[in-house]
Amino acid sequence: MNIQMIVFDMAGTTLCDADNAVAGAVVQALRQIGCEITPDDVDPVMGMPKPLAIRVLLEQNGHDATDDTVARVHAAFQQRMIEHYRTSPTVREIPGTTELFRELRRLGIRVTLDTGFDRPIADAIIHRLGWHSGLIDDSVTSDEVAHGRPDPEMIRVLMERAGIEDPSLVGKVGDSISDIEQGINAGCGFVGAIVGPRTRSMLMDPRVHPLERVSDLLRVLAMAGSPGRGGVL
Repeated sequence: MNIQMIVFDMAGTTLCDADNAVAGAVVQALRQIGCEITPDDVDPVMGMPKPLAIRVLLEQNGHDATDDTVARVHAAFQQRMIEHYRTSPTVREIPGTTELFRELRRLGIRVTLDTGFDRPIADAIIHRLGWHSGLIDDSVTSDEVAHGRPDPEMIRVLMERAGIEDPSLVGKVGDSISDIEQGINAGCGFVGAIVGPRTRSMLMDPRVHPLERVSDLLRVLAMAGSPGRGGVL
């Protein structure tokens, strides 16, 4: 069966997060209200819509997670992230991402993004990396849907816009548990997990295809078409 669209995560999958900027910004935003956590504490909620991730972290650490508190912490996080993605010299794509996007589109496969970020942060990234110039076909952010990852709504929105009804024609690639669960929940025909500490617990699932890096996608897609794994290409 042919894959007609790939839904990529952003930070950690197609966008380099080597300095752990996302977790660091969450830590700093929470610290402003006296909630002391570490970047390791953020890992389990990576990939979730950031307001939800902030609410979970507040509750886990004994803080009152009122709507006002969550909104204030998220606003501080958003400000840090937009500034980082607009100005930091460390912002770059994962090596091979642009080439992969171009090859997928040459093959007639739609290239799309979904993310736990909101639209202002996602747009800052897309424009900083030049992905808006004919490299991606569509994107959806967590503030544009009622339910973020691991709910499949963002994938379904992208499918509807593309006129794709069968989720087995869609691939999902990400580096967090919520990414992988989202792809499984959507019934995607291909679910690729970037190998790392966040996805380690999912890698033995026969529905999940390990990727050492995003640039391995075409090779792994071709392998996934072999007997026993389901036709993909």
